[in-house]
Amino acid sequence: MARPRVIEQNDILDAAEAVVVRDGAAHLTLDAVAAEAGISKGSVIYDYKTKHQLIKAVIERRLEKEEIRIRAATAGLDPVSSISIRGLIEAAADALTDDARAVAVNLGAALAQDDELRKPIVDFYGRIIASIMATSKSPRGGLLAFLALEGLKALEWHNLHFWPEDERQRILQEIGWLVDTDPAPDMIARESGSS
Repeated sequence: MARPRVIEQNDILDAAEAVVVRDGAAHLTLDAVAAEAGISKGSVIYDYKTKHQLIKAVIERRLEKEEIRIRAATAGLDPVSSISIRGLIEAAADALTDDARAVAVNLGAALAQDDELRKPIVDFYGRIIASIMATSKSPRGGLLAFLALEGLKALEWHNLHFWPEDERQRILQEIGWLVDTDPAPDMIARESGSS
């Protein structure tokens, strides 16, 4: 008698991501994931009772992978000031794969309407921003660099604009320049000069 196939949660999440990439989040159903994984719907339901739980697990796994990628990029840096934001810039040097981008974009629609699904992402960004503010030589410069970096990534993730690789690397270097700048003294000087 053949032994039953052991279904790993990662296999189910891989299948869910494949469905999202191929068909979009609107077609992510427990049936579609089961078919993609080559298992019964009951096997999917055993681990993920609802589509909502499945989407949340996909989001949490993606965020975990991103945190690992950022930590690896940060660990590869020599000890420098503003380590958190510099690690993010280093991680951004390797653009996301098309599949990772497709998962992020397609699940965006589900996130827009569900506070519970958004919570892991809100927490993720909260940790990143807190770390930037705590470790940056110039917290405002670090925050501005983070916002510029997120703008660059958002344009790419949503397939709105792509730069040639040499230009993209130059932009990342220039975002790195923002890290240690302190915009406040210049702004204060201008405001006091205009009064």
